[in-house]
Amino acid sequence: GATRPRGPAGARSPDAMAPGKTLITFDVDGTLIKAVGAHANKFHKDAFAHAFKIVHGLDTNIDVIAHHGSTDQLVIESVLKHHGVEHDIIWAKMPECCDAMLAYAYGSAAAGFAATGLELLPGVKELLERLAERDDCVVALVTGNLERIAWIKMKALGVEGLFTKPGIGGFGSDDTERGALVRIARKRCLEKLGVEVVAAVHVGDTPNDVKAAEVGDAKAIAVTTGVFDADALLNAAGDKANVTVMDGLTDVDAVLRACGLAP
Repeated sequence: GATRPRGPAGARSPDAMAPGKTLITFDVDGTLIKAVGAHANKFHKDAFAHAFKIVHGLDTNIDVIAHHGSTDQLVIESVLKHHGVEHDIIWAKMPECCDAMLAYAYGSAAAGFAATGLELLPGVKELLERLAERDDCVVALVTGNLERIAWIKMKALGVEGLFTKPGIGGFGSDDTERGALVRIARKRCLEKLGVEVVAAVHVGDTPNDVKAAEVGDAKAIAVTTGVFDADALLNAAGDKANVTVMDGLTDVDAVLRACGLAP
Protein backbone atom coordinates (compact mmCIF):
# COMPACT_ATOMS: atom_id res chain seq x y z
CA GLY A 1 0.00 0.00 0.00
CA ALA A 2 0.95 3.66 -0.23
CA THR A 3 3.21 4.96 2.49
CA ARG A 4 2.10 7.98 4.43
CA PRO A 5 4.18 11.09 3.63
CA ARG A 6 6.02 12.34 6.69
CA GLY A 7 7.34 15.88 7.01
CA PRO A 8 10.52 16.57 8.97
CA ALA A 9 8.48 17.58 12.04
CA GLY A 10 6.93 14.12 12.30
CA ALA A 11 10.03 12.17 11.36
CA ARG A 12 11.67 9.94 13.95
CA SER A 13 14.87 8.01 13.52
CA PRO A 14 13.98 4.32 13.08
CA ASP A 15 16.09 3.29 16.06
CA ALA A 16 14.38 5.73 18.45
CA MET A 17 12.75 4.00 21.40
CA ALA A 18 9.02 3.48 20.80
CA PRO A 19 7.01 5.82 23.03
CA GLY A 20 5.50 4.21 26.12
CA LYS A 21 1.91 3.02 25.91
CA THR A 22 -1.00 2.25 28.18
CA LEU A 23 -1.57 -1.49 28.61
CA ILE A 24 -5.26 -2.36 28.88
CA THR A 25 -5.99 -5.93 29.90
CA PHE A 26 -9.41 -7.53 29.89
CA ASP A 27 -10.78 -10.46 31.82
CA VAL A 28 -12.93 -12.70 29.60
CA ASP A 29 -15.91 -14.36 31.33
CA GLY A 30 -18.35 -11.87 32.84
CA THR A 31 -16.37 -8.90 31.50
CA LEU A 32 -16.18 -9.26 27.71
CA ILE A 33 -18.62 -12.12 27.34
CA LYS A 34 -21.56 -13.63 29.16
CA ALA A 35 -22.80 -17.18 29.32
CA VAL A 36 -26.38 -17.49 28.08
CA GLY A 37 -29.15 -20.06 27.85
CA ALA A 38 -29.31 -23.76 28.57
CA HIS A 39 -25.84 -24.34 27.10
CA ALA A 40 -24.12 -21.46 28.94
CA ASN A 41 -20.31 -21.48 28.38
CA LYS A 42 -20.76 -25.05 27.15
CA PHE A 43 -17.47 -25.56 25.36
CA HIS A 44 -15.31 -24.49 28.33
CA LYS A 45 -17.38 -26.41 30.89
CA ASP A 46 -17.39 -29.50 28.68
CA ALA A 47 -13.60 -29.24 28.27
CA PHE A 48 -13.24 -29.47 32.08
CA ALA A 49 -15.68 -32.40 32.26
CA HIS A 50 -13.75 -34.18 29.48
CA ALA A 51 -10.47 -33.77 31.41
CA PHE A 52 -11.98 -35.06 34.68
CA LYS A 53 -13.29 -38.14 32.86
CA ILE A 54 -10.23 -38.89 30.72
CA VAL A 55 -7.53 -38.21 33.32
CA HIS A 56 -9.24 -39.07 36.62
CA GLY A 57 -12.15 -41.31 35.59
CA LEU A 58 -14.64 -38.94 37.24
CA ASP A 59 -18.07 -38.01 35.93
CA THR A 60 -18.33 -34.47 37.25
CA ASN A 61 -18.40 -30.81 36.27
CA ILE A 62 -17.17 -27.44 37.58
CA ASP A 63 -20.56 -26.43 38.98
CA VAL A 64 -19.96 -28.57 42.08
CA ILE A 65 -17.80 -25.66 43.37
CA ALA A 66 -17.87 -21.83 43.39
CA HIS A 67 -15.57 -21.03 40.46
CA HIS A 68 -16.17 -17.36 39.58
CA GLY A 69 -12.96 -15.33 39.54
CA SER A 70 -10.73 -18.39 39.86
CA THR A 71 -8.13 -19.66 37.38
CA ASP A 72 -8.56 -22.85 35.37
CA GLN A 73 -5.92 -24.88 37.21
CA LEU A 74 -7.35 -23.87 40.61
CA VAL A 75 -10.84 -24.79 39.36
CA ILE A 76 -9.49 -28.25 38.46
CA GLU A 77 -7.87 -28.53 41.90
CA SER A 78 -11.05 -27.49 43.74
CA VAL A 79 -13.30 -29.91 41.86
CA LEU A 80 -10.90 -32.81 42.39
CA LYS A 81 -10.50 -31.97 46.11
CA HIS A 82 -14.30 -31.92 46.34
CA HIS A 83 -14.18 -35.54 45.12
CA GLY A 84 -11.44 -36.53 47.58
CA VAL A 85 -8.48 -36.70 45.17
CA GLU A 86 -5.17 -36.16 46.98
CA HIS A 87 -3.20 -32.93 46.51
CA ASP A 88 -0.07 -34.62 45.10
CA ILE A 89 -2.05 -36.63 42.56
CA ILE A 90 -3.98 -33.51 41.47
CA TRP A 91 -0.80 -31.56 40.71
CA ALA A 92 1.14 -34.52 39.26
CA LYS A 93 -1.66 -34.93 36.71
CA MET A 94 -2.35 -31.21 36.17
CA PRO A 95 -0.41 -30.95 32.87
CA GLU A 96 -2.34 -33.98 31.59
CA CYS A 97 -5.64 -32.33 32.60
CA CYS A 98 -4.74 -29.09 30.82
CA ASP A 99 -3.72 -31.03 27.70
CA ALA A 100 -7.01 -32.94 27.74
CA MET A 101 -8.93 -29.64 28.01
CA LEU A 102 -7.05 -28.19 25.06
CA ALA A 103 -7.55 -31.28 22.93
CA TYR A 104 -11.29 -31.04 23.58
CA ALA A 105 -11.27 -27.26 22.96
CA TYR A 106 -9.54 -27.58 19.58
CA GLY A 107 -12.07 -30.22 18.54
CA SER A 108 -14.99 -28.00 19.58
CA ALA A 109 -13.53 -25.00 17.77
CA ALA A 110 -12.97 -27.03 14.62
CA ALA A 111 -16.56 -28.26 14.79
CA GLY A 112 -17.84 -24.70 15.22
CA PHE A 113 -19.17 -25.17 18.77
CA ALA A 114 -16.87 -22.77 20.65
CA ALA A 115 -19.38 -19.90 20.74
CA THR A 116 -22.34 -22.03 21.92
CA GLY A 117 -23.93 -20.44 25.00
CA LEU A 118 -21.70 -17.36 24.80
CA GLU A 119 -22.26 -13.82 23.59
CA LEU A 120 -20.37 -10.54 23.73
CA LEU A 121 -21.60 -8.16 26.41
CA PRO A 122 -23.08 -4.82 25.25
CA GLY A 123 -20.51 -2.22 24.20
CA VAL A 124 -17.61 -4.69 24.01
CA LYS A 125 -17.23 -4.81 20.23
CA GLU A 126 -17.40 -1.02 19.89
CA LEU A 127 -14.91 -0.53 22.75
CA LEU A 128 -12.43 -3.01 21.25
CA GLU A 129 -12.85 -1.42 17.80
CA ARG A 130 -12.18 2.05 19.22
CA LEU A 131 -9.10 0.81 21.09
CA ALA A 132 -7.80 -1.02 18.00
CA GLU A 133 -7.79 2.29 16.08
CA ARG A 134 -5.48 3.93 18.61
CA ASP A 135 -1.69 3.85 18.68
CA ASP A 136 -1.27 4.86 22.33
CA CYS A 137 -2.36 1.58 23.93
CA VAL A 138 -1.81 -2.17 23.87
CA VAL A 139 -4.97 -4.29 24.24
CA ALA A 140 -4.51 -7.72 25.79
CA LEU A 141 -6.17 -10.40 27.92
CA VAL A 142 -5.68 -11.23 31.60
CA THR A 143 -7.89 -14.18 32.43
CA GLY A 144 -8.00 -17.37 34.45
CA ASN A 145 -8.76 -19.25 31.20
CA LEU A 146 -6.00 -21.38 29.73
CA GLU A 147 -4.41 -19.25 26.99
CA ARG A 148 -5.63 -21.17 23.96
CA ILE A 149 -9.17 -21.45 25.37
CA ALA A 150 -9.31 -17.67 25.87
CA TRP A 151 -8.26 -16.98 22.27
CA ILE A 152 -10.61 -19.66 20.88
CA LYS A 153 -13.49 -17.83 22.61
CA MET A 154 -12.37 -14.46 21.20
CA LYS A 155 -12.07 -15.91 17.69
CA ALA A 156 -15.43 -17.69 17.88
CA LEU A 157 -17.11 -14.40 18.87
CA GLY A 158 -15.38 -12.46 16.10
CA VAL A 159 -13.14 -10.14 18.13
CA GLU A 160 -9.74 -11.90 18.22
CA GLY A 161 -8.41 -9.55 15.52
CA LEU A 162 -9.16 -6.44 17.62
CA PHE A 163 -6.45 -7.27 20.17
CA THR A 164 -2.89 -6.00 19.67
CA LYS A 165 -0.94 -8.55 17.60
CA PRO A 166 0.55 -10.95 18.40
CA GLY A 167 -2.09 -11.65 21.06
CA ILE A 168 -0.50 -11.30 24.47
CA GLY A 169 -1.60 -11.30 28.09
CA GLY A 170 -1.51 -13.32 31.29
CA PHE A 171 -3.47 -16.58 31.47
CA GLY A 172 -4.53 -19.41 33.74
CA SER A 173 -1.95 -21.57 31.97
CA ASP A 174 0.83 -19.18 33.11
CA ASP A 175 0.10 -19.05 36.83
CA THR A 176 -2.58 -20.20 39.26
CA GLU A 177 -2.72 -16.84 41.03
CA ARG A 178 -4.58 -14.12 39.15
CA GLY A 179 -2.42 -11.49 40.88
CA ALA A 180 0.62 -12.62 38.88
CA LEU A 181 -1.17 -12.37 35.55
CA VAL A 182 -1.18 -8.56 35.15
CA ARG A 183 2.57 -8.58 35.86
CA ILE A 184 3.08 -11.30 33.24
CA ALA A 185 1.13 -9.26 30.67
CA ARG A 186 3.33 -6.21 31.40
CA LYS A 187 6.48 -8.28 30.94
CA ARG A 188 5.24 -9.69 27.62
CA CYS A 189 4.49 -6.18 26.38
CA LEU A 190 8.19 -5.42 26.55
CA GLU A 191 9.43 -8.87 25.47
CA LYS A 192 7.07 -9.53 22.55
CA LEU A 193 6.15 -6.03 21.38
CA GLY A 194 9.15 -3.99 22.50
CA VAL A 195 6.72 -1.60 24.16
CA GLU A 196 7.36 0.03 27.49
CA VAL A 197 4.23 0.19 29.64
CA VAL A 198 3.81 3.68 31.10
CA ALA A 199 0.38 2.98 32.61
CA ALA A 200 -1.72 -0.14 33.04
CA VAL A 201 -5.44 -0.74 33.45
CA HIS A 202 -7.12 -4.07 34.16
CA VAL A 203 -10.83 -4.49 33.41
CA GLY A 204 -12.64 -7.30 35.23
CA ASP A 205 -15.84 -8.34 37.00
CA THR A 206 -14.68 -10.06 40.18
CA PRO A 207 -12.99 -9.03 43.46
CA ASN A 208 -10.00 -11.11 42.31
CA ASP A 209 -9.66 -8.86 39.25
CA VAL A 210 -9.55 -5.78 41.49
CA LYS A 211 -6.85 -7.40 43.64
CA ALA A 212 -4.90 -8.55 40.56
CA ALA A 213 -4.84 -4.98 39.24
CA GLU A 214 -3.35 -3.75 42.52
CA VAL A 215 -0.71 -6.47 42.62
CA GLY A 216 0.20 -5.71 39.00
CA ASP A 217 0.45 -1.94 39.63
CA ALA A 218 -2.56 -1.30 37.38
CA LYS A 219 -5.68 0.78 37.79
CA ALA A 220 -8.83 -1.35 38.09
CA ILE A 221 -12.04 -0.90 36.14
CA ALA A 222 -14.57 -3.22 37.77
CA VAL A 223 -17.82 -4.00 35.96
CA THR A 224 -20.98 -5.40 37.52
CA THR A 225 -21.78 -7.58 34.48
CA GLY A 226 -20.66 -10.73 36.30
CA VAL A 227 -22.04 -12.13 39.57
CA PHE A 228 -20.61 -9.46 41.94
CA ASP A 229 -22.20 -6.14 42.87
CA ALA A 230 -20.52 -2.73 43.16
CA ASP A 231 -19.93 -3.03 46.93
CA ALA A 232 -18.19 -6.40 46.63
CA LEU A 233 -15.93 -5.03 43.89
CA LEU A 234 -15.11 -1.80 45.71
CA ASN A 235 -14.45 -3.55 49.02
CA ALA A 236 -11.90 -5.86 47.39
CA ALA A 237 -9.56 -2.90 46.88
CA GLY A 238 -6.82 -1.99 49.30
CA ASP A 239 -7.06 1.54 47.88
CA LYS A 240 -10.58 2.39 46.72
CA ALA A 241 -9.21 5.35 44.76
CA ASN A 242 -7.57 2.81 42.42
CA VAL A 243 -10.94 1.38 41.31
CA THR A 244 -13.60 2.69 38.96
CA VAL A 245 -16.81 0.67 39.22
CA MET A 246 -19.04 0.70 36.13
CA ASP A 247 -22.28 -1.08 35.29
CA GLY A 248 -20.81 -2.32 32.01
CA LEU A 249 -18.75 -1.22 29.01
CA THR A 250 -21.52 0.43 26.97
CA ASP A 251 -20.38 4.03 27.56
CA VAL A 252 -17.22 3.72 25.51
CA ASP A 253 -16.07 7.32 26.05
CA ALA A 254 -16.41 6.89 29.83
CA VAL A 255 -14.37 3.67 29.69
CA LEU A 256 -11.64 5.40 27.68
CA ARG A 257 -11.53 8.26 30.22
CA ALA A 258 -11.35 5.74 33.09
CA CYS A 259 -8.35 4.22 31.26
CA GLY A 260 -6.71 7.66 31.25
CA LEU A 261 -7.18 8.03 27.48
CA ALA A 262 -8.78 10.97 25.68
CA PRO A 263 -11.88 9.67 23.83
